[in-house]
Amino acid sequence: MAGTNGSANAFISILSKPQMEGGTITKLVVVTLFIVFSIYVNCIMLFALRSKPVFKVSPRYILFAHMLYNDSIHLSLATLLYVLVLAFIKLAKAVCSLIMFLSTTTFLNAPLNLALMSLERYVAICYPLRHAEIATQEKTYIAIVLIWFLGSVCILSDIILAAVEDPNFFYLQMFCSREQIFIKPWQLLVYIAYNVLYFVSVTVIIVFTYIRILITARSVSSKKDSAKKAHRTVLLHLIQLGLCLSSFIYGSIERALYTLTSNNIVLFTNLRYLNFLIVLILPRCLSPLIYGLRDEAVSPLFKYYVCFGTRRTAHKGENI
Repeated sequence: MAGTNGSANAFISILSKPQMEGGTITKLVVVTLFIVFSIYVNCIMLFALRSKPVFKVSPRYILFAHMLYNDSIHLSLATLLYVLVLAFIKLAKAVCSLIMFLSTTTFLNAPLNLALMSLERYVAICYPLRHAEIATQEKTYIAIVLIWFLGSVCILSDIILAAVEDPNFFYLQMFCSREQIFIKPWQLLVYIAYNVLYFVSVTVIIVFTYIRILITARSVSSKKDSAKKAHRTVLLHLIQLGLCLSSFIYGSIERALYTLTSNNIVLFTNLRYLNFLIVLILPRCLSPLIYGLRDEAVSPLFKYYVCFGTRRTAHKGENI
């Protein structure tokens, strides 16, 4: 199942020729500019979040900032691996293992972070009197550490197993991909099962919080406005989760494209590139931008800093 490990693990299948042709260079420029722009947008949002103390202590915005950091790391690694594969550069397995560790972990962190953001909104609406007690700054940071543990446990176990089986594992040269770390056939099956369980669990959490908040929005008249905003937020999290899940159908789409265009290698290569760009890269770039622009507190600050401080905020027309 090549291509099901996230954007940073799909690059090995992007090229079919080792030389840097004009069309390949153009594709590299497009992908690189796209990712650099997305990272730039994430950095502006992070700067906006650091501009006000309330964002630094609110669990909701701590988790949003973590999502921005996480996606920026993932996209940076995507750019690095894309360039390495285009140039057909081999890496020592020690270096590749580190890249794969960060790539796979940040890929899996994203849906868990969305689940936590949904749970925070669920507590805020359904248990408002206990929200300050449950969703504290300290507990939020502990939850982020737990996210990184759950996201890394599978890839870390594969790396450790490979190192134990072959003492020279880290010194060998390889084209960097997740598949190169698998040394046993059952590892791929375990990885697929882990991902299925992982995303099904996250989906159940987000759907559960959405339904509960929706029920609260209809039953508690005094909290209707805030509850409606919260259930729209959780619905957005569900859409974002769908964007994350799209990465897992990359391999199936690629195999279907190959079946349909096996007699036309040029057409297949171009369609595969579009599949890579639209299915793997685009969702990761759009998710933080959509969430940030929708948030009433972050959006004015984001627009202010995008314009280099030359515009007024939407709040009472005052300068920041």
